[in-house]
Amino acid sequence: MARSPLLQLSDISLTFGGTPVFTDVALVVQPGDRVALVGRNGSGKSTLMKVMAAIVDPDSGNRVIPAGKSVGYMEQDPDMAGHETLGDFATSALDASEAYRVEMAAEGLKFDPDRPVATASGGERRRAALAKLMAEAPDVMLLDEPTNHLDIEAIAWLEDALSNTRNAFVLISHDRAFLSALTRATLWIDRGQVRRQDKGFAAFEEWRDTAWAEEDLNRHKLDRKIKAEARWAVEGISARRKRNMGRVRALQDLRAERAGMIKRQATAALALDAGEKSGKKVIEATGIAKSFGDHTVLRPLDLKIQRGDRVAFVGPNGVGKTTLIKMLLGEVDVDAGTVKRGTNLAVAVFDQARAQLDPDRTLWESLANDPTMAVSGRSDQIMVRGTPRHVVGYLKDFLFSDLQVRAPVRSLSGGEKARLLLAKLMAQESNLLILDEPTNDLDIETLDLLQDILGDYDGTVLLVSHDRDFIDRVATTTVTLEPGGVATVFAGGWSDMVAQGGLTAARADQDSAKPKAKQAAEKPSAGTSGGLSFTEQHRLEKLPAEMDRITAEIAKLEDFLAQPDLFTAAPVKFQKATEALVERQQNLAAAEEEWLDLAERAEG
Repeated sequence: MARSPLLQLSDISLTFGGTPVFTDVALVVQPGDRVALVGRNGSGKSTLMKVMAAIVDPDSGNRVIPAGKSVGYMEQDPDMAGHETLGDFATSALDASEAYRVEMAAEGLKFDPDRPVATASGGERRRAALAKLMAEAPDVMLLDEPTNHLDIEAIAWLEDALSNTRNAFVLISHDRAFLSALTRATLWIDRGQVRRQDKGFAAFEEWRDTAWAEEDLNRHKLDRKIKAEARWAVEGISARRKRNMGRVRALQDLRAERAGMIKRQATAALALDAGEKSGKKVIEATGIAKSFGDHTVLRPLDLKIQRGDRVAFVGPNGVGKTTLIKMLLGEVDVDAGTVKRGTNLAVAVFDQARAQLDPDRTLWESLANDPTMAVSGRSDQIMVRGTPRHVVGYLKDFLFSDLQVRAPVRSLSGGEKARLLLAKLMAQESNLLILDEPTNDLDIETLDLLQDILGDYDGTVLLVSHDRDFIDRVATTTVTLEPGGVATVFAGGWSDMVAQGGLTAARADQDSAKPKAKQAAEKPSAGTSGGLSFTEQHRLEKLPAEMDRITAEIAKLEDFLAQPDLFTAAPVKFQKATEALVERQQNLAAAEEEWLDLAERAEG
């Protein structure tokens, strides 16, 4: 029996400032749909969601919602005028008997409903807007980056709540793990067109790469056909003395078709320069502890960070992750213990709050007026890793247009602000990077590129993040911080930490109200094997992908080392690649052995 759509868009077109955003978009949201909405920063994801929510009117086309059905949108910057507290705002559309839903959501999302609106932070306002939507439970929930400003426990609560809802939802997020766990279909915005695949986000990248490969093949075939027809048009005239005007017109049509092909947007030209090497020992903390009055931030902790390490700090919001990093850098004094820092440290900071960006300055001024980047006597030049560059040219590397260069920072989207901050960060020579929630608002392709350059960065990285997938891809060490000042150091990334019984396995199930996961940890379920614990079963499921990733890295390194003149032309690169190859071969062997052991135990 066919289901009636909950929301339908047809022939939607929209133009901003003369530039088409969408053309002839059609989409349908059905009951029970769990849809990932993906696309590059600036492709129009949030705009399309606002069209779906009837917040933005299209230039043409129709939006249809059946009678009795409702669509709700999580506002990025909610208008709370007329409401005294966050709770007043969140319950404004509910009956008094339904207010408990907001209280439940507030507990899971970690905000205080009694907080006055006037003193609430941007993150608290967003969490209240999310709680409002979850409590109202419309037939279609439109969620634009709901995990921004949520810690890992709140993300787990939201993931569980969405996995158990019967309502349809459309979800924009940079968090791969969150998208993969929740979605069953994908809407992809690409150059003004919207495509749909009835598979979740986990299948998106393969779908995208296949589509692009087919597009490149068709473009290549068309170029060859145009070349052949053009040769005929030139060479055939002298032999026949008369043009075949039908073929000439066909050639013109082919050229028009080729010109109409929309070029894919370039990838941001991200690059990092570690500059002068730091000493091998970057930071060595011994027995460091910190309290503020009666509040214990950190109990005694030993932590050794060496050059090249990528250390992720994870834990609930407000637990002290940023304070710990400031202690390691010497910006906050320790109450006990010692911190020894290595030589030649050049620190660069990516700030979650974007405090380095003045909203009233233009993008040009943000770079040219920065004393660390200014070139004496030249207002149009900036210093980029020791080399003068024109401001506009450098900003174009980060996908900013000529019009945006002279626009104020406040006009940028969240993803564009993150890219501007990356532009400032990557202009510096550094050997110690501090990345505080770098994944917020960035599109997945820019995250992929950031991950790649961090892999090649010949310095040290300290990372604060709640993005499980990004931590897995980047971190070599994970430090968990828990309320009460307990810090624990684990080898590896997020999955490794969980497999070793870290905070997610030990307490997130309990604290984030996920009864199904808790039951799975206590006894076998249909999805687990009686011989393995919940965390071991999770590890068994993750290992094949990890082994595939390591195998692919080994293949790339072997191809790189196969260059005949590499040893003589670049001996340092040859040595590093050789060491990396040996390390990955060892990691692969260990992963294969672990998988065999877990698989045998699972079979009983």
